[in-house]
Amino acid sequence: MPFGDDRPRGPWDIAGIHGLQRARRWDAVVIVEAPSLEGERAQFVALRAGRLVVEDGPLGVDPLARAVDAELARPYRAEAVRRERGLWAVAANAIDVVELPGIAGEEIELVAHGPDRVLTIDGERSFGTIAALERPEHVVRARRLDRDLWERETHPL
Repeated sequence: MPFGDDRPRGPWDIAGIHGLQRARRWDAVVIVEAPSLEGERAQFVALRAGRLVVEDGPLGVDPLARAVDAELARPYRAEAVRRERGLWAVAANAIDVVELPGIAGEEIELVAHGPDRVLTIDGERSFGTIAALERPEHVVRARRLDRDLWERETHPL
């Protein structure tokens, strides 16, 4: 259209159809050649000091983790899918890991609103609080990864 043309534009020029990116889902995506790795899918968490926690799929995901390590600092959570001829697609997101010694259970939620705190462990209400999870006006969730290591997520109220 020439400059100053006031004719209506087509629907392709409306925000939401044109010019807006989708939110990024992954922090890193890599393709890895690992023909000896068995299975079709894998889910794992790569922790500092080279530790891997395989949550689903075959053991021995080290080649997949090494490829992600070149793109993303640990700790991260990764999902991998086997493609053709021994190629694997691996996608990963950085995560926040905290050490919580002496906590029983597998999942924790702490809601902090003003002076009030609601703590639940494995869906059961618990008294007190956990200092490492305290964040004013937030919901903090933690899921056990391995022994005293927990993945922590924070969400504002």
